[in-house]
Amino acid sequence: MMDVQILLVIALFVAALGYLGRRLWLTFFSKEPVGCAKGCGGACGAALDVDALQRTIEARTEGR
Repeated sequence: MMDVQILLVIALFVAALGYLGRRLWLTFFSKEPVGCAKGCGGACGAALDVDALQRTIEARTEGR
């Protein structure tokens, strides 16, 4: 019984290492551009429009 538990723990550990290795590989060697670390492609607001933000700030400060 102990051997089965050890094999199960080893299998889970190897699977976790494989998962982390794949994530690391895709982080550095992916050919597709991603917007943020989550891999959402920028849909989460990672692509910030700095010019629009600056215009908004200037419009609010002029109104004061």
